[in-house]
Order: sequence, then C-alpha cells, then structure tokens
Amino acid sequence: MSTASGITMASMSTYAILGCGSVGHAVAEELVEEGKDVLILDADEGRVEALRDQDLNAQQADICETDVAQTVADRDVVLIMSPDVNANAEAVQNIRESGGEQFIVARADDPVSADDLTELGADMVINPSAVIADSALRALETGELEYKASQLGDVIDGTEERMAILIHRSPDPDSIASAAALRAIAASRDVEADIIYEGEIGHQENRAFVNLLGIELTSNEDVDLDEYDTFALVDVAKGGEPAIDSVDIVVDHYEHEHELEHDATFSDIRPNISATSTILTKYIQELDLNLDQSVATALLYGIRAETLDFKRDTTPADLTAAAYLYPFADHDTLEQVESPSMSPETLDVLAEAIRNREVQGSHLVSNAGFIRDRDALAQAAQHLLNLEGITTTAVFAIADDTIYLAARSKDIRMNIGKVLSDAFGGMGETAGHSTDASVEIPLGIFTGLDTSDDNRDTLLELTEEAVKRKLFEAMGVDSSSSESSNGN
Repeated sequence: MSTASGITMASMSTYAILGCGSVGHAVAEELVEEGKDVLILDADEGRVEALRDQDLNAQQADICETDVAQTVADRDVVLIMSPDVNANAEAVQNIRESGGEQFIVARADDPVSADDLTELGADMVINPSAVIADSALRALETGELEYKASQLGDVIDGTEERMAILIHRSPDPDSIASAAALRAIAASRDVEADIIYEGEIGHQENRAFVNLLGIELTSNEDVDLDEYDTFALVDVAKGGEPAIDSVDIVVDHYEHEHELEHDATFSDIRPNISATSTILTKYIQELDLNLDQSVATALLYGIRAETLDFKRDTTPADLTAAAYLYPFADHDTLEQVESPSMSPETLDVLAEAIRNREVQGSHLVSNAGFIRDRDALAQAAQHLLNLEGITTTAVFAIADDTIYLAARSKDIRMNIGKVLSDAFGGMGETAGHSTDASVEIPLGIFTGLDTSDDNRDTLLELTEEAVKRKLFEAMGVDSSSSESSNGN
C-alpha cells in the first residue's frame, strides 16, 4: 500500500508508536534523537508516566480500541510494536477500516502472524526475534572473520624464506585471482610469495586475464619447492591438488578429499560460497589493506567468472564482495578480458564442431578432429551452447596422443562434471563442476593405436564412436535413436 499524498519515507516526520514495550521504547528514543515528532500510545498507566518523565509524548490508550485510529490519523507512520500480536492485528485492521493510509509497520512473532498482518494491511512486518538472531549471526561472522584473519596473518608471519601459493592445474580466473590476493596479503606483511601452477594457462580469456593485469605466475617446472618454507593451497580442490608432503594454508570454496586439508595450520573452506575470490576479498576487507587496482580487477573477474556473471549459484557474500571491489576495478581492462579476439584456429575448431555435431534432445556432442590448440575446445563448447534448443554441449578432439574434451551445461537438472566423471573417471583425468567440466584421456585406452599419418581416419572413427556413446549414456540419452547426426 502506498502512503498518502505522495509522501516518501525520507520525508516522513510524524510518527505514532502503539504499544511501547522494550522494542517500542528503543524505536521511540532513536526517532526522537533524530528530531522526529513521536506520539506513543500504551495501555499501561505506569509505563506512560515513566515515558512522560523522559520528556516523551505518551498517552494512555488501549491500541485495540477503534478510536485509536482517529488519534493517529494525522501521523505519517504508525509503528505497532506491542508484544501482543493479536492486539497488533486489531490495530492494523481498525486503521485500515477507518480509511487510514499511513505507512504501517507491525510487529509479528512468527511467519504465520506476519502473513496475517500483511493481509490486514501492514506495509512492513518485523519479527524482533528474527532481527536479533540475524544481528547475532552477523556479529558471530564478523568475530570469526577477525579471528581467522589473525590466524592467517600468524601463519604468513612465520615464513622465514619464501611462500609458495599453489593453484590447480591449468588454473582458471578464480584460482589465479585468489592467489594474487593472498600474495598481496603476504606482501603487506613483508613476506615474498610466488604463485605456482601446473599445466598451461588455457583458454584465450584466461591468457588475456593474466597478461592484461600483469599477474606474475610461475610454472612448477621452473621452481624448486625446497626453496620455500610456507605452502598455501588456493582454490585447488576441483582441479587436482599438487603433490606436496605438507601444507600450511588451505583456502577454497570446495571441500577437499586430500588429507593435507586436515593437517594444515590454517584452513578456510566454505562450500556455501561460490568463489574463492569472495573469501579472499573478505580477508582483504578485514585486514583493511589498500587494494591494488590489478588485484581488485582480478578478484571481481574471478567472482564473475565463477558465478557466470552472477547467474550460477550466486550467494549474498559473492554479491557484497563484488560490490566492494567494483569501485577499485579497472573496467576497461575487464572489457578487454571478456572480449578477446578469436584466433584462426579457434574459428576452425568451432567450424569443425558445428559441422560434426550430433544432437540428442537438448544435448549436443561433437568431434573437432585433430587440433593443435586444445584450449579452443572450451570456446567451441561455450559458443555451441548458444544454439537454439541446446542446454548441454561436449566437444572433443585429439592432440598429442590424448583425447581432450570440454563440456558446458545450462541445464539445472544436470551436473556436467559428474557426467564426465561417470563416463570417463576410470580412464582419464576429469575436472570441473555442474556447468563447466573437462577430461583428458590417453588415446590408447580407446583404440590401442598410436597416432600416425596412416591411421588418422581410423583413430577419428574409433574415438568418435566410443566417446559419443559413453557421453550420451552418461547423460541418460539413447544415442541409437538419434534424430539427426548434424542437428538439423
């Protein structure tokens, strides 16, 4: 219900509080301190006298009586704060039946009474118990973060030589950004740290992300881990944990199966948050660090990439972290990262994937043949997801005696990471989650043949038949009843 005469909450200056227990009294004091005109109505004569002694405008009245509606008719806002919910309901009903159009805030004690008050005409309903519980949880979260930040600082401060920040194989933006943030925290404590990765920086967006933001990464092939005395695992669970004997710090938004997690001096794993970048942003805030623009930009992009630009499993914590980072980020650079140019080979892979696509219902699987740039598969899978009626894509190809497969899904009923694990978990290395996953399979497992110019066509035929069959089976689709081999 809107307030009368176009009055907005910002301009409201006259208030009535019906029922002035501890909650009403606290509200009254705050309003009066802000210079508002407040009228208090309460049935308890002793309470009214005590309020008057505090120079508050208080009158004795039973808020259930119909004439109360006339008493508060000239007020902009009526706050009905009695602990008696039934009395509050009568007061709301009387005001609305008398034609009152004030903005009404009413007190409830459970969801049922809240619904009843809303139906009777209350504009806003509050439950003090829920408010107190929410406040207590926020205080607990703040206190816990403060304690964890202190713990993290102590572990970093214990570094005598150098800290190694290990991220998962072929790292994604969330992993890289989180590591960059941890390195910034270490630098603020005069501790030098290196971000160490395995594999390659795949996907053109990821390479653009690293290059444009100037994030320094070190391949594990170029370092001797014996030179480090503090080890941190950051966002590694979904991509395979590094082979090290001990770890000091673990930060992730996925649960770990590795026993190192349990032995770590400091561990912060939060499956209820969608990005590790969100967790590191909270530490940046708690430690009150001056945020470097490149780190802020990386963290914002890490959150956006991990949540598919806030369309996948986004939590309030992810949103508040992104809101904090937004003013510090370089948005021109973000635009460049998100729109990298497509290489000629990527275009060729996409064309081949379109040509060889096989569609079962809303699922598309395609063979891109022999390739040199396996990162092009992920882009092809993402582009094919834009085809009309398609909710899941999987594109595979052969390179270096290995079958590489990239899959994407926007079907909320399907976990594409689990699909690939079910189909190929015993054959190759799978990684990913519900909407984005990949697998690498030694070619010989399917064919028993080595790659040569003489058997390329045979390899493609054997691979295509085996991979498509296992994929469609894992997706719950009968590939033998294919409507079309090219999606038309």
